[in-house]
Amino acid sequence: MRDGTGSGRHARRFLAVTGIAVTGAAVVLGAAGGVLAAVMARRIVTPTSKRADDVRIHSVDLPAGMITLQSTADSILQGDYSFWFSGDAGHAHLGEILRLTPTKVTRRILRVDHGDLAGAERGRLGGYSYLGPWDLGLAFEDVLVPTTAGDAPAWLIPAEEPDGRWVIQVHGRGVQRQETLRAAPVFRDAGFTSLLVSYRNDGEAPQSGDGRYALGDAEWQDVDAAIAFAVHRGASEIVLMGWSMGGAIVLQTVTRSALRDRIVGVVLDSPVIDWADVARFHGGLLGLPAVVASGALEVLGRRWGGIFTGQTEPIDFGRLDFVTRAAELELPVLLMHSDDDGFVPATGSRALAGCRPDIVTFLPFAVARHTKLWNYDREGWNQAITIWLAETAPTARTSLPGRPGVVAAS
Repeated sequence: MRDGTGSGRHARRFLAVTGIAVTGAAVVLGAAGGVLAAVMARRIVTPTSKRADDVRIHSVDLPAGMITLQSTADSILQGDYSFWFSGDAGHAHLGEILRLTPTKVTRRILRVDHGDLAGAERGRLGGYSYLGPWDLGLAFEDVLVPTTAGDAPAWLIPAEEPDGRWVIQVHGRGVQRQETLRAAPVFRDAGFTSLLVSYRNDGEAPQSGDGRYALGDAEWQDVDAAIAFAVHRGASEIVLMGWSMGGAIVLQTVTRSALRDRIVGVVLDSPVIDWADVARFHGGLLGLPAVVASGALEVLGRRWGGIFTGQTEPIDFGRLDFVTRAAELELPVLLMHSDDDGFVPATGSRALAGCRPDIVTFLPFAVARHTKLWNYDREGWNQAITIWLAETAPTARTSLPGRPGVVAAS
């Protein structure tokens, strides 16, 4: 039967294209665990709007300022931490460990910002510590950074005596710019203005057309826009700092930005250096064969993979691999990572540090988990940044050739 409206031709064309994609997927996914690889691929690039409460609350004694939690790898870490509870309905700030048993840990309650902690049953710990610049007691400005996806909100914390040195802070996957507030005081003490940015699909900045993460392969454009914003506001020397996936975004920016001549150095906290490492690690946590993780990356890197993931553009994982691309880096890098990270393995960071001891200053941690290095050892973390900045900015380009990198062993 003939379709005179033309819709039949469009339908046949769509089916033909889909058939090619599905055939390609069958070849890749059949070898990589089929549906599991497709599900994993979609999960990697789909932003999550809510995180699970993964720690049980055993008891709360508000008059005594104590809370007893289930012992987990995160809840028994020394230091100060944020604690969200009751499905993010409340937030508290927890401090020192008072008692520790194999199953329970009692911590000091430093403050309750909002919510009914006494009535809460479960929560989750995080490294934020501050919910906004107001918690730091510093002057700040709410600004909008014009990006190709739309205006992205950011916090601008000026230096006490602005001199053109700026740091742009880039948060990680599944969190927002509050994550980076911990770094604002140490940079301000060093004379830097801080710009804490948001980027596409992070829940604050506008969404991209497909609403999917590109793992740094597209988000760098929003950081590039932040650099242009900073230059317009008087920045002459810019340090980029990236946390977790923010590290991958920053590395793309320093190698792809038309304004990279304004960047004088890079600070990375628990960064993604090579996404293949991360995918294999999470596949292992789920008990999946290594081929499933490899298959997931193959799906994400192919145009036909968008049928399964919702992406409009494939991700170039070769371009995101900075172990392989280590020789292309030119700027000084301060790299901090914990071997017990639990989310982003430190193998990529150690490999990068080993490849480029001439420019990479590597500070390893043994026990600090993911992006909680500041919380675990605030003094050591701040000191590392302070010393590195003194050596690097604002004369990074002239001092770089003679500045030895430090690769420490834990």
